[in-house]
Amino acid sequence: MSDAVLDDIVALRRRIHARPELGLDLPETQRAVLDALDGLGLEVTTGTGLSSVTAVLRGGRPGPVVLLRADMDGLPIAEATGLDFAAVDGTMHACGHDLHVAGLVGAARLLTERRAELPGTVVFMFQPGEEGHAGGRAMIDEGVLDAAGERPVAAYAIHVDSTTPLGQFVSRPGPIMASASGMRLSIVGAGGHAAFPHLATDPVPAAAETVLALQTFVARRVPVASPAVVSVVRIASDSEAPNVLPGRVDIALNIRTLARETLQLLRAELPALVERVAAVHGCRAETEFVDSYPVTHNDPHETEGVLSLLEQRHGTGRVTRMPAPSMASEDFAYVLEEVPGTLLFLGACPEGVSDPAPMHSERTLFDDGVLGLQAATLAELAWRRLEGTLTP
Repeated sequence: MSDAVLDDIVALRRRIHARPELGLDLPETQRAVLDALDGLGLEVTTGTGLSSVTAVLRGGRPGPVVLLRADMDGLPIAEATGLDFAAVDGTMHACGHDLHVAGLVGAARLLTERRAELPGTVVFMFQPGEEGHAGGRAMIDEGVLDAAGERPVAAYAIHVDSTTPLGQFVSRPGPIMASASGMRLSIVGAGGHAAFPHLATDPVPAAAETVLALQTFVARRVPVASPAVVSVVRIASDSEAPNVLPGRVDIALNIRTLARETLQLLRAELPALVERVAAVHGCRAETEFVDSYPVTHNDPHETEGVLSLLEQRHGTGRVTRMPAPSMASEDFAYVLEEVPGTLLFLGACPEGVSDPAPMHSERTLFDDGVLGLQAATLAELAWRRLEGTLTP
C-alpha cells in the first residue's frame, strides 16, 4: 500500500472517530464513506431505511462474487482517551468501527488499482446499526447480497481488538461469537404503605428471588458443554416515594447462547420459572422474549483456508486459533447465515500500552497503524477467493 493511500485512510478513520453517530441513521459517516469512494468507478448505492453504503467493483476478468463488510456506528459513551481527535459529544467509537470503515475503503482502493486483473466481483458492505440495531439484517432485507446480480460465494470481515497485540490475527472455524437475546419481565403485585407491607402484595421480594432463581437455573438446567449467560441488566419499580411499596417491578435480561437448542430451552422454561416464583409471593408475572443476533458461525472450510493463508503470509506465531467462542455477539452473523465466510479479529493495541482498556470502555484505544495490514488482508482474501486459491 502506498504512503498516500495509507495517509488517506488514517485521515478518514480520524474524521469518523471525531464525529461518531449512533444506530441506523449515520448521515455524516455515510457522507465520509461516499467521499472516500468517489472517483473509484464503483457502482454505489445507499440504503432507504438506513444510512448504508453498498459499492460494487466489477473486475476485468470473469469470476464469482465476494462480499467484504465493515460496520460504521458508534456507542453512547463519553470518550476519555485524551486523543487530539477524540469525540466530544458523549458518543464514541469504542468498538473500532471507525477503523473497520477506513480499512474497507483501503481494500476498495487496493482492488480498484488492479481492476483489469480482478477475476470476479467484490461487494463492499458499509453497515450502520451493528450495536444492537441489526443493521446487517436490514441491509440484507434491502438487497445487499444481490447487489452484484448474483449471490456472493463467500463473505469476510475483520474486527479490530483493543487488547490483542498489534498485528495478531485471531479466529476459529465454527461458532466464534454467541447469539444475543433479551427478555423483559415484570412482577406485578399491589402497592401500599411501606409501614404496612401485610396490607400490600410487595413484588420486590419476588423480584429478588427471581434474580437468584435465574442464576440457579443456568447452573442446573443448561448443559456445561453448551453454555449460556443470563445477565440481569436492569431492575426498576414503579415506586417513586421512600414510603411507598411498588405495585410492579420490571426486570430486563441479556441472554447469550452458542447453540439453537440452548436458546430454545431458555425460551421455553424461563417464563414458567418466573411465573412460578411470582405466584409463590402472590404476584403474577408478565414476560416477553426478545430475539436479537444469532450465533456468528464461521464456515469451517472457508475459515481453514483463511487461517492457512495468514499463517503462510505472516507465520504461525501471528495467528491465534481461539480455543472457544466468545460470548459477545456480532450482527455479521446475519450475513454468515446466508453466505459461507469468516470473521477475523485483528489486534490493534497500541505498542507500549501495558494495561489496555477493553472495547466499549471510555478509555479504549486503537493503533490506526494497523489499517494498512487490515486493508491489505481484506483485499487479498477477496482476490484469493475469487481466483480459487484460498484453500486449507
